[in-house]
Amino acid sequence: MGGFRRFESVAKTGQWAQGGQCGGMTEERELRIGIVGAGGIVKQRHMPGLRALPGIKITAVANSTLESAQRFCAEYAPEAKPFARWEEVVDNEDVDIVWVGATPDMHHDATDFGLRRGKHVFCQARMASTLAEAEGMWEASIRFPELVSAICPAPHGLKGGEVMKKLLADGAIGVPHQALLHSFNAGWLDPEAPLHWRQQMDISGIQILTLGIYVEVLHRWLGQIVEVEARGNVVIAERPGGEVDVPDFLHVLARFRSGLEATLLFSGVAAHAPGDKLWIFGSEGTLTYDFNTDEIQLGKRGEAAMETIPIPSGMEGGWTVERDFIAAVRNPTGPRPKPDFTEGICYMRVVDAINRSLDGDGVVSVG
Repeated sequence: MGGFRRFESVAKTGQWAQGGQCGGMTEERELRIGIVGAGGIVKQRHMPGLRALPGIKITAVANSTLESAQRFCAEYAPEAKPFARWEEVVDNEDVDIVWVGATPDMHHDATDFGLRRGKHVFCQARMASTLAEAEGMWEASIRFPELVSAICPAPHGLKGGEVMKKLLADGAIGVPHQALLHSFNAGWLDPEAPLHWRQQMDISGIQILTLGIYVEVLHRWLGQIVEVEARGNVVIAERPGGEVDVPDFLHVLARFRSGLEATLLFSGVAAHAPGDKLWIFGSEGTLTYDFNTDEIQLGKRGEAAMETIPIPSGMEGGWTVERDFIAAVRNPTGPRPKPDFTEGICYMRVVDAINRSLDGDGVVSVG
């Protein structure tokens, strides 16, 4: 969802009083949530997750227009009050938690303002539209450590992620030295399809296709990327509604701190392409993860075929995003939800480096 007016005044100048009244929630107290940006991800994932939890009330909603906020409230949260301006949701005595579902260009302002007003903040991924904005969000979270802040995790690989980490840690393929990831779809292939906000840099910022998602996943499984080189292009430059300035496809060469080298391929203009998949090649074999089916396969050096590795029920991951965030708010001494803003900064640095490489900087160090 787009169309929000960016908030450029007191939320950025720091004139609001710091601190807040919401850091010490108890399990008995009803938690009141204000939503900034009520688009598809909020409707499809977050609302069902929040509605399944006891003691949760949606009290305020702002969307791209007052009318769309009213429609959302009528269908999903009749107890909530719709607002025309997102600032009215954040600076609201009936809101304990700001749930940011807006586009990346809004993430910094809503998060920074929310923390300054003493609210816990859940922010939809990707973290921000620029690295500088992401760093501002991280700095705000450090200033208010009593408040819970987190980014929505990538759902990709959640089911088998713990198994992948264990296989790699146990040396199932020896020493990993090379990896290949492809994430292809044909979503942008129709030239008559209207311009989407994800194709507009002033809204999506430096985010390109599924790049940020998979950098987050790869960091979780393989460690940090420290160097990148990228090529990309806009295939369909003009669409109904305006010009496209976010690449339709992207090729990245990445080096990890461990020495592993990876080729990362992304496309929104690939018809009949294979599904999203990762190959990791090591000294003793190959490990693959199919992100469409969550199938893990392992092949040992010298063996003709690969075998499917089952995901034990005790290690199977799943979508617990809303539950984990609310649990952290209710229990200030308990574990904080992941990814936090520090992890967000890590993938944002990679995304920023890739964009600098695309701008002509060639091989770019991350950090």
